Amino acid sequence: MAQTDNKRFFENLSGAGKAIAVLTSGGDAQGMNAAVRAVVRMGIYVGAKVYFVHEGYQGMVDGGDNIKEATWESVSSMLQMGGTVIGSARCKDFRMHEGRLKAAHNLVQRGITNLCVIGGDGSLTGANLFREEWSGLLAELVQQGLIDEEASQKYSALHIVGMVGSIDNDFCVTQRKCYLALVSALACGADWVLIPEMPPEDGWEEKMCQKLSAKRAGMKRLNIIIVAEGAIDRNNQPITSEHVKNLVVQRLGFDTRVTILGHVQRGGTPSAFDRILASRMGVEAVLALLETTANTPACVVSLCGNQSVRLPLMECVQMIQHLYLIKYNNNTNVFVCTCRSFENNLKTYKLLAHRKPESELPQSNFNVAVLNVGAPAAGMNAAVRSAVRVGISEGHKMFAVSDGFEGFYKGQIKEIKWADVGGWTGQGGSLLGTKRTLPAKHIDKIAEQMRKYNINALLVIGGFEALECLLQLYEARSSYGEFCIPLCMLPATISNNVPGTNLSIGADTALNAIVETCDRIKQSASGTKHRVFIIETMGGYCGYLASVGGLAAGADAAYIFEEPFDIRDLQSNVEHLTEKMKTSIQRGLVLRNENSNENYTTDFIYQLYSEEGKGVFDCRKNVLGHMQQGGAPSPFDRNFGTKIAAKAMQWISKKLNESYRKGRVFANTEDSACLLGMRRRALVFQPVVQLRDETDFVHRIPKEQWWLKLRPLMKILAKYKTSYDISDSGQLEHVVLNRPKQSEAMAAI
Repeated sequence: MAQTDNKRFFENLSGAGKAIAVLTSGGDAQGMNAAVRAVVRMGIYVGAKVYFVHEGYQGMVDGGDNIKEATWESVSSMLQMGGTVIGSARCKDFRMHEGRLKAAHNLVQRGITNLCVIGGDGSLTGANLFREEWSGLLAELVQQGLIDEEASQKYSALHIVGMVGSIDNDFCVTQRKCYLALVSALACGADWVLIPEMPPEDGWEEKMCQKLSAKRAGMKRLNIIIVAEGAIDRNNQPITSEHVKNLVVQRLGFDTRVTILGHVQRGGTPSAFDRILASRMGVEAVLALLETTANTPACVVSLCGNQSVRLPLMECVQMIQHLYLIKYNNNTNVFVCTCRSFENNLKTYKLLAHRKPESELPQSNFNVAVLNVGAPAAGMNAAVRSAVRVGISEGHKMFAVSDGFEGFYKGQIKEIKWADVGGWTGQGGSLLGTKRTLPAKHIDKIAEQMRKYNINALLVIGGFEALECLLQLYEARSSYGEFCIPLCMLPATISNNVPGTNLSIGADTALNAIVETCDRIKQSASGTKHRVFIIETMGGYCGYLASVGGLAAGADAAYIFEEPFDIRDLQSNVEHLTEKMKTSIQRGLVLRNENSNENYTTDFIYQLYSEEGKGVFDCRKNVLGHMQQGGAPSPFDRNFGTKIAAKAMQWISKKLNESYRKGRVFANTEDSACLLGMRRRALVFQPVVQLRDETDFVHRIPKEQWWLKLRPLMKILAKYKTSYDISDSGQLEHVVLNRPKQSEAMAAI
C-alpha cells in the first residue's frame, strides 16, 4: 500500500482475483441501495468481481439467477430509491444447517469468499454463524462430492463484513444508538413517550393525564403521545396505542385519534444523511474485505461520531445477546441501559418535556440571555427552546434577545418562560429574529443593556458571525467588566463553515433540500436521453454543501473554492461525461459552489459543457438559492440543536457557580468563552480565542476541513481515477460494555 508521511493510500490496494457478494437481508431500510451501490462500484473500481445476491439469504440458498454479477451501470439511478432493489427476504431455510450448506455450495461455485451483509441484528448474527461453520460446510461438500479438495483449499476462508441496515437501530454499535419512538419524541416535542426499554413507573396513567390537562389549561390545543410497538409496563403488560387513547378519552374527555405509522416508516426516499452514511460504510466495507487475512475476525463497519470504525462482529453479537439477557431476566422488568447515547436522549427528553413545580426548582439568581446571530438556519428554534427550558430547570431566569446584537443594543430584551417556546422544535428560520450586526460598533450600549438586565451569561447561536461576535466580546473584557461572564456559542449555519466543529445546526436540512431538488431535476429528464445538469449551491467560500451534497446526490463533479480547478479540469470532466453517455447512463449531475471561482462562473461552466457536449448531451442549469435556507428542520437538526443547547446550558450553569464571587459573577479566563462543537467522536468546548489560528477570516472558513476527505469517494463512485487517503480506516476496535451503576440506571428511569 502506498505510504506518504505515515499516511495510507489505497492506490495499490487491488481486488484482482477476488469475488465479493453483497446482499440485503431482513426488513427494508432507507439507504440500503446507496450501500449496495457503493459496494458494487468500489469493488469494481479496485478490480474485484462483485455479485448481487437477490432476495437476501433466500437467494443465497436457492442460487441460480439469484446470484448475478453486477456491472457499474447496474447500480445507476439506485441512490435515491427507498427499500432495496436487489430484494430482501426473511429466510427460514438459512436458519437450518442444510440451507447454509446449499448457500456455501452456491458461493464456492462462483468463487465467492467475500460477503458483505447489509441488515439488522438477526441478519448479522446469521452471517457470523455462517462464517463459523464455513470450514465444516466445505468438508461436507467435499464428502458429498459436490466440490473437490482443491476447491475446498482454494476457498477455505470466508470473509464477512457487516453493515447495519435497519430502521429499528437495535444493533449495539451503530450511529444514532437510540430508538425511533424516543428520537421522534425529541424531534417533535411530544408530551409523553412510552418505550419498551424504559417501562413507566406504576401510576403513570394519572401522571400522564395530569400533564395533558395542564397543557390544555395553558392554552395548548393539541397533544402528542408516542407509543413504541413493544411498549410494556412494570408488570410486563403491553401498552398499546388503543389503550392510551381509551385512557385519555375516559379520564379527560379529550377528542383523541390514533395513527399507526406502520410501514410508512420503511418507505420513502432516503435522506441525505442516510445516503452519505451508506456510501461511506459501503466503501469502508470493501476496504475491510480487501485488507482482511485468514486471521482477521469478521467485522461490522460503523460510524462513531464522524469517524468510520470497524468492530468485531462476534463481539457485537455477544453484546446483543447480553443486552437481551439484561432486558428479559431482570426481576424488576427494568431495562438497564448500556448505551450512553440512549441514556442521554432519554435524560434530555425528560428534562425538556416534564417541567418541575416551582417549589422543586433550584434558585440560582442568575440571568442568562440567548440570541441568534447571522443568517437563519433550520434548527435554531429547537436550540433556543432547549436552552430556555434547561436554563429554567437549572433555576435561572432566561431572557430572549430579538434580532441579534442589533436588538441587544436597542434593548429588545425580554424574559422568556417555559410555555413561550412550546411548539418551537419543528419551526424553521429564527423566531427570535437574527441579524448579521457585530457588537464592536455598539459595545457601549450593549454593556449598558447587560447592566440594566443584570445578564450573567450569554448563549449565542449562529454561524461565522457568531464566532466573530464572541471574539469581539472576549476582547472587550479588558474595558468592560460586563463581558467577564460565561460566553458560549453554538454553531448554526447551512454553510457549515465554522471552525472548531465538524457539523453545524441547519446543515443537514440544507443538504436534504439540495438532494431532494437534485432528485427532482434528474427525474425531469427521465424521458430525455443524455442530459447534464449544472447546479449552483450556497455556502460562500465553503464547499461543504456542494461536496457532501454531490456525494449524496450521485454527482459526477463538484467545483469548490478549497480545491482549485482550471480549464483543463473542466475539459477532463466534459470528456468523462462524454464517455459516460456512451453507456446506458443517460444523465449527468455537476454541482458548483457559488464562490468556487470568480471566473469560472455557473454560466461559464454551463456554456462550456453545452458547447463541448454538442452531439452527445445537452445541458440545463439551476441556481438553488435560498430554498436551501428555508423549510422545517430535519429530525437530525432538531435533535442536534436540542442536545447541544442542553449541554451548553449545563456548561453555563457550571461556569456560573464556579465564577460567582462576593455577590457577582466574574469569569475572565479563556475557557469561559467557548464554542461547543463536534470534533470527530465527541462534543467539545473550545475557547474561541484558540480557534483564531484555525480560521481563514478572509474567506470565512476553517483552514482545515474534515469533509475534504470525502471528496475522493464522490470521484471514485463517479469512476474518476483519484487518490484516496485511508489513514483513518482499518482501525479494528473492541466493543466495550458500559454498565451503569444501579443508582444511575434508576435515575435515568
